[in-house]
Formats: sequence, structure tokens, C-alpha cells
Amino acid sequence: MRLTWIMVSAVFGLFAGFGLGFWARTLLLAREKMMEATRLRSRKQEAEEEAKSILREGDIQARTAVVKAREAFESSIKEQRDEIKQEREALNQRESKLSQREDNLDRKAEVLDRKQEVMDRKLADLETVQAAVKKQTEENTQAKLVLDARLQKLAGMTREDARKDLFDRAREDIQKDLGTYLLREKERAEKTASKTAQKILLVAMQRYSASHIGENMSRTFTLPSEDTKGRIIGREGRNIRSIEDVTGCSILLDVMPGAVVISSSDPIRREMCALTLEKLLVSGRIQPQRIEETYAEVRENMKQHFLGYGQQAAVTLNLNIDSDEILMTLGRLSFRQSYSQNVLLHSQEVAAYAGMIASEMGLDAELARRIGLLHDIGKALDQTAQGPHAIIGGDFLRKNGETEEVFEGVAGHHGEVANQTIYAVLVSIADAISSARPGARLESIDRYVDRIEKLEKLALEFPSVQRAYAYQSGRDLRILVDADKTTDQQALLLAREVAAKISQEMHLPGQVRVTVIREKRCIEYAH
Repeated sequence: MRLTWIMVSAVFGLFAGFGLGFWARTLLLAREKMMEATRLRSRKQEAEEEAKSILREGDIQARTAVVKAREAFESSIKEQRDEIKQEREALNQRESKLSQREDNLDRKAEVLDRKQEVMDRKLADLETVQAAVKKQTEENTQAKLVLDARLQKLAGMTREDARKDLFDRAREDIQKDLGTYLLREKERAEKTASKTAQKILLVAMQRYSASHIGENMSRTFTLPSEDTKGRIIGREGRNIRSIEDVTGCSILLDVMPGAVVISSSDPIRREMCALTLEKLLVSGRIQPQRIEETYAEVRENMKQHFLGYGQQAAVTLNLNIDSDEILMTLGRLSFRQSYSQNVLLHSQEVAAYAGMIASEMGLDAELARRIGLLHDIGKALDQTAQGPHAIIGGDFLRKNGETEEVFEGVAGHHGEVANQTIYAVLVSIADAISSARPGARLESIDRYVDRIEKLEKLALEFPSVQRAYAYQSGRDLRILVDADKTTDQQALLLAREVAAKISQEMHLPGQVRVTVIREKRCIEYAH
């Protein structure tokens, strides 16, 4: 038991010792911790003080370093600024020099451009001169060959043959120079002509179209009824024979129903025959004696009939013509034909044209219409007077009180009298427009073909002509020549020579335009 108590005491003592040791150790550890904490606080304070001291020293050193760095930076910046300033000044100087160089280069470039242009022009002129020299050389070579051939030919020529050859060569040279002169003068005239617009107007007026009724050799007279033909024939045909004997016209009864056809080459006789028939039918008495009396009455009244036609034409053109003699003679033109064109209607048309042209040119339109209406009045007198109808008409008008301007315009519209005024030329142009326009004048197919053939044959008589064609009813002649044997100047001369020959050898209404065509064609084939 004692052992147990000892053992328990030992165990208790052991635990008590262990607890006491643990407590003592805990106290010791706590004391050591406190001491360690005290030492740590002390060290911390020392460290803080030392850190503060280090920070103060570092701050001082940093500030010192910053000041030194700032001073160094400022010094460096100042040096760099000085260097930049020097470099900028140097760059400005270089830029100024470059600008001057650029200006100098621009001026040099302009000078070079001008020199280049001059050189180009000189080169072009040189090429032109070289081409001209080459052409002249070729021409000289060709001329030398021709001259050599001629010299060889001259060796066997007589004096007359040599003289003829020399004359032919001189004529060719003169024609060439003359063609050049005419071409140059024509171009100058075309540029300086003040009446180009008037010419265009006159050409445009050729498009004017007016209808004309062409009467040939007969006139149709309408009857009141078909039974009237029996009264015209009369017993055993005595009435119709009397009418034909008295009037000089042929009466055709079976041509068309309700009408008779009066046939005669004299339009005045046809008119008097128609008036006689009209009066006989109105009176109702148709017998030989009455026919003779009526025809005599109609013949006496024809002057009034002519006067009426003349007055009507004057009124239509708003003209005041006081002379009855002029009006009667003018009215007679209604019974005259020129290439199947009624002369009075033609005269009215010429007057209208002349008036329009004069108005455009600022001339006296009324005077132009007066001359135009009276320009062919001589055709009503040419059976009783000798000479050209223009001069006959001019003298007739002068005797009947017309002015000198009218006389010169009428007498000179075909060039028989020297023109003192422009109206003769103006009326001549209007006359050509009226007579030459398509459809104004009619003619047979035989005459048409003959004129075409004659024009072409006349053109082919010239040695340089290859082909010739007539167009527009013979008013346009086109001539084709060899381009290798004919120059431009020779072509111009050829057109003038052909036109002159046509004017001399042929009589045509209006004008004929001669066109010489010279062209060179170069043809190749690609395979």
C-alpha cells in the first residue's frame, strides 16, 4: 500500500514536476519573449532611426544629385540648343542656297525649253527645207532628163521645130505661173470679198420653186355642151372652114368630149380664135359673115386685152406704170414662149427675185422689180425691129418715158450695153435663177441628149482630160484629169478654158458649172 502510495506520490510528483517545469518553462519563454520583444522594439527604433538617418542622407544626396543632374541637363540642353541653333542657321543658309539654285535651275529650264522650242522649229524648218530640196532635186533631175531628151531631140530639129518647142515650153511655164497667180488672186478675193453673204443668199434663192404651165402649139376651149360642136361645124362644114380661114388656126373637134382644141404656132392667133368662138357662142349666131365680123371686132379689141394682162402683172408686183403703150407691149409677152416658159410669167418671177435680192443688198427694191418686169419687153418687139431684144426693149422704154436707170438695166442685162448701175447685173442674176432652175423650161429629149453629148465631147477635146460627165440637164459638167500629168494650176486653167469654150460654142439657158477633178489614188491589197 505504501508502495502504491509511493508510486502514486511519485507519479503525482512527476506530474507536479512536469507541470512546474512546464510552467517555469512557460514563464521563462514568456520572459524571453518579452525580452526579445523589448530587444526587437529597441532594434526597430534603432532601425527606424537609422532608416530615417539613411533617408535623410539619401534625400540630401538625391537632392544634391538632382541639382547636379538638373545643372548637367540644363547645361546639356543649352549646348544642344546652341548646336540646334547653329544647325538651323546652317540649314537656313543651305535652304537659301538651295532656293537660289532652284530658281537658277528654273530659269535654266525655261531657257532650255525656249532653246528646245527654237531647235524644234529649226528642225521642222530644216525638214521642210530638206523635203523642198529633195522635191526640187527630184524635179531638177526630172527636168534634166526632160531637157536631155529635148536636147537629143533638138539635135535633129529644124529651126522652126526648135522655135515651136521653145514656144511650147514657154507657154507651159506661163500657164503654170498664170495658174498660180489666178489661184492666189482667187483665194485673196474670197477672203476679202464683202458680198459673200449676198452670194450665199443668191445661191439659196435658186431653191425657189414656182409652177409654170407650158403651152405648146394648142389650146383647149371648153364648150357649153356637146351639141355645140354641130353648130361650129355648120352646114357641110362651112362654119368651121370659115373659122379656120379667118383665124388661121386649126379646130380639132374629136380630141376630147365637151371641148375643142385650137391649134396654131402663133399664141396670139390661138387667143383671138378662142375669143371669137366665145363671142359667137354667146351671141348664138354662127355663120361665115358673122364669124368675119366677130373676128374683126376681137382683133380691134386685142390691144385692150394685152393692156389688161400688162396691168394685172404691174398690180401683182405693186408697180405703177402709167404708159399704156408699155403695158400693152408687156401684156403681149403673155403670148410669147421661151423654151416652153411663158415670158410674162418669167418676167414676173425675175421681178420678184430682183426685188428680194435688192432688199437684202440695201438697194431700191421697187426699181429692181420694175427693171425685172420689163427686162424682156423687147421680145414682144423683135418681130418688128432688128437687133438684140435687150437693146430693143431698152430703146422702147426710153422713148416711152422710162428713166436712164431702167434703160441701162434692161439694155445691159445681157451685157450688150456697158452697165453704169448694179441693177443690170442684179436683174441678170435673177434672170439666170428664173430660167435655170429645174422645171422652169422644157425641151425635147433629143435636144437634151444632144446638149449632153456636145458638152462631154467638147470637154474631151482637151488633151489632159480622161473622162467627162454632164449632170443636171447639162448644167453641171465634171471633168476627170490625170493627176500625174496635170498640176493644180493647170487644172484651174483647164476649168476656165472649158468654160470659155462652152460660152463661145454653145447657147444654153442659165449657166454651166465646170468642175475639174484631179485626184491621186494609191491602192494596195493585203493577203
